[in-house]
Amino acid sequence: MVDGDGVLSGGLSMAALGSRLRAQRLARGLALERLAELSGVSRSMVSDVERGAKTPTVLVLDRLATALGTSIARLLDEPDRDAVTVLPKARQRVVRDPSGWERRILSPVLPGVEFEFMRTTLGPGVDAGEFSPHASGSREYVAVESGRLRLTIDGAVHRLDAGDSAYFPGDCRHGFASDAAEDCVYYLVMELGAATSAHREARTGAVRG
Repeated sequence: MVDGDGVLSGGLSMAALGSRLRAQRLARGLALERLAELSGVSRSMVSDVERGAKTPTVLVLDRLATALGTSIARLLDEPDRDAVTVLPKARQRVVRDPSGWERRILSPVLPGVEFEFMRTTLGPGVDAGEFSPHASGSREYVAVESGRLRLTIDGAVHRLDAGDSAYFPGDCRHGFASDAAEDCVYYLVMELGAATSAHREARTGAVRG
């Protein structure tokens, strides 16, 4: 996920990521303990990430973003206000997981828009794990470029070959795994729904931490 200097691909430091995570948490009026509870990530890990002291896995980062009602992309980048945005490959954020897979974010972060377009590469036989349900009304679309993808939705397994595509509601438990002895490359589009428990708490809860 990071290079030897603790810098994400694209130039973002772990300290900057931690600051953005904390800012998103405080903007929603969530205590550190409550974000840990909502995300299923330990309080100590959340604290370490916010302080830039520990590198989160992609799955941990996704669970934190989901609990905040946002995307990994928004934790990695400031909103782009240009009418037309070109993202050269060198500027695209790439997060790598120690288990053998990477996610490249292809879409810019836009003000008020919770949308993410990404390209994921899973190593042979690599299971990326199970991702938490997003807000009600969220939608996800996947298209396989190469290899074979095992897509699991609320426990139901679907196998997609190169060229296949699928849609599923983002408010389900979902998992991705390479189902062959070769890399699996797929594209995923995620559009988040508006209502989240984090947002509801932000309207009623006090800021602590």
